[in-house]
Amino acid sequence: MRELSLRTRALGGLALAATSALVLAGCASGSTDGGSSDAAYKAAKCAADSTSDNTFKVGTLLPVTGNLAFLGPPEIAGVGLAIADINAAGGVNGTDACLYETDSGDSSDMSVSTASAEDLIKQKVSVVLGAASSSVSLNVVDSFTEAGIVEISPANTSAALSGYSPFYFRTAPPDTVQGSALGQLITGDGNSKIAFLVFNDSYGTGLRDSTEASIVEAGGSVVYGAKGAGQEFPPAQTTFSSEVTAALATQPDALVVIAFDETKAIIPELVAQGWDMANTYFTDGNTGSFEKDFEAGTLEGAQGTIPGAAPSDELKALLGKYWSDVQGEELTDFSYAAESYDATMLAALAATKGGATTPAAIQENLAAVSGANGGEKCTTYADCVALIKDGKDIQYQGPSSVGPFNAKNDPSSAFIGIYKYNDVNVPVWASAVEGKS
Repeated sequence: MRELSLRTRALGGLALAATSALVLAGCASGSTDGGSSDAAYKAAKCAADSTSDNTFKVGTLLPVTGNLAFLGPPEIAGVGLAIADINAAGGVNGTDACLYETDSGDSSDMSVSTASAEDLIKQKVSVVLGAASSSVSLNVVDSFTEAGIVEISPANTSAALSGYSPFYFRTAPPDTVQGSALGQLITGDGNSKIAFLVFNDSYGTGLRDSTEASIVEAGGSVVYGAKGAGQEFPPAQTTFSSEVTAALATQPDALVVIAFDETKAIIPELVAQGWDMANTYFTDGNTGSFEKDFEAGTLEGAQGTIPGAAPSDELKALLGKYWSDVQGEELTDFSYAAESYDATMLAALAATKGGATTPAAIQENLAAVSGANGGEKCTTYADCVALIKDGKDIQYQGPSSVGPFNAKNDPSSAFIGIYKYNDVNVPVWASAVEGKS
């Protein structure tokens, strides 16, 4: 079961308590760990002969192509920035960390993630960071488990992955936390009849189920797209006239869209059929900027939820600089960047505590460095390493603000950000709630 910790600063008339953005001391600070925010970042690519026996070799399984490709840049930047900070502070067990990148693709073509997983296993990486898609992780997690390699996802939320494998961890909370927050947001806004447009994907149906449970618990009802109604649509569908017509025929007070890139086809259909987009709610899979996709004002007033506290300005600046230096592009989305940064840091600290960069050492010590056994709190890699070398237990506290891993290798607590769309179709952080799983 999950519960929401009540904090101050309510958002309007919401029934749930909210918390202001955290000012995260020491988060993602390259200069704090010995680097310089003025120096140019460089990609720490792995040498051909590197393996987990001699190097902290980070493999990524993140979306370069597919429906979730918009999440690739912030997640890849989070991993890259963490590696830069780790190396600026002396590396892992005396050697520099390195990065080996692969593409996860998405759930519409699992052959991409299957091939990448095989490559990462052959490369003998220390840890795999990814995937973004829960369905993709479910496709590859057994392979990593069989190979004895730790997989840490910065973005998976499907409840099906909780406690799935002793080699699977995540720094994003399960959907029970986001669903509870989203359901309370919707009903707290005065809505009682809710329709869902949801794709038939483990992420989509899992989050729908959790949100529906929260809505029903608050006295509301789901009039379209409910669990068991068989009204989901397949991933990668491109036309939605019949689904929108059927959903609006139930005269809902609010509509929840749980999808990925399909959202770009759903929104125009909703507008064409006269739906008030201000009564629309999105989730982490589609709460992104639509500034270049639709006429200004199309989504004004719509809301969405994304796991994670709001990134600090310091973190955004460092991530943006890393992406600009390494990729030559502007970083415009920061979703799951903090979770990616922290996943990398936790793996490095586990390797430090275990005295080896092997997957076994990381797996054995991940929970401990997250604070599962208590310990002294630390916020930077250098400070945490110093405590470990002094023989002390630690609790790493990074920019994502997730709690220590619980018995199911999920974060024991996490923040869910609430975003509201402005007049140019860009989601703006409004507040956050802290959920416990």
